[in-house]
Amino acid sequence: MNLKQKLDYHYNAFDISKLEPDPLQFLHLFNDEKDIEVMGLIASLFAYGSVKQIANSLNKIIEISKNEPYNFIRQFDFQKDKIKFNGLKHRFYTERDITHLFSLIQTAYREFGSLKNLFIKEFNKSDENVKNGVTNFSEYFLTNYKKMYGNISNGIKFMFPLPQKGSACKRMNLFLRWMVRNDELDFGLWNEIPPNKLIIPVDTHIARICKQLKLTKRKNVNWKMAEEITGKLRRFDPVDPVKYDFALCHIGMRKLEF
Repeated sequence: MNLKQKLDYHYNAFDISKLEPDPLQFLHLFNDEKDIEVMGLIASLFAYGSVKQIANSLNKIIEISKNEPYNFIRQFDFQKDKIKFNGLKHRFYTERDITHLFSLIQTAYREFGSLKNLFIKEFNKSDENVKNGVTNFSEYFLTNYKKMYGNISNGIKFMFPLPQKGSACKRMNLFLRWMVRNDELDFGLWNEIPPNKLIIPVDTHIARICKQLKLTKRKNVNWKMAEEITGKLRRFDPVDPVKYDFALCHIGMRKLEF
């Protein structure tokens, strides 16, 4: 098989039956698009560290929100509800970072009605990809944090990285994949954004396997590497190049042969 045939084979093999373990499984717990969207942002922001730790943190958040993440965010009262997060930390995120995150998301919903409206406000279909959209989306949250709480904590900076500072923005690109692409894994809720504008979420697993497949010549995991890999994948599927991400990531995570 040539590379395209192998990629297509793995894309088809890694279907909904292979969903777990993956942060995406937590979006599939919900039917309401509002719950799926907000859980998408939260799950993507927590998508680093061990698989077990990610699942533990997201299960706790679902428990705190009583299985209604959208309603919980809309009605979130920082003073009253912060006690519910006692003891919840996630690697670089402190309990304070997490409660502040919920306030920031609530502010976004009050101002824009949805995270989609916030993102597409600054997204331009003539852009080469979602880079400017990611930048503006992150800067919105960072600016609001500064207004509301002062100096930006390291945890919040990690939640909302910026492409121009060299970050591959893996978790933000993951969130966009879930929202924009449409198949049995991803939800296609943000259909204003064409899938061919997405950038692959690059982490160490993706970087390693893509180096092996000669999809990148770059050594450092950053935005340029993510763009290069996406550009190579576009040759195999110009309309939906990021569709291969789930399979590539899980082949890497599970240490399988490609």
